[in-house]
Amino acid sequence: MLEITLVLITLVVVGLGGVVTPSPPATIGIAALVLGIVIAVPTGLWYHITVYRCMCAKISLPRTWWLSPSALHPHLTAVERRRIDPWYRAGGIGFVLCLGGGVAAISGLLLAR
Repeated sequence: MLEITLVLITLVVVGLGGVVTPSPPATIGIAALVLGIVIAVPTGLWYHITVYRCMCAKISLPRTWWLSPSALHPHLTAVERRRIDPWYRAGGIGFVLCLGGGVAAISGLLLAR
């Protein structure tokens, strides 16, 4: 969450300040990064809520279950897996967009120098 906050603050400061006019690859990278955050954060939150709802009645969850909830997938039934699968995949897609967009943005800004 801290990383997301720092990225958003940086984007706002750069956008409002007009200090850097990003090159097209950097602009595409920033757009992909923002799109990834917009997709990953809500879907990741709902995925964690859904996994918690499915698992809390079955087993005693460890305190740090949320750090690696995919380790709990073997405890899910087929119906529960179908319930969480769209959120799991969408969160993963958003995460990949964040990584790819971040790398593209940094590369575009470095190449523009």
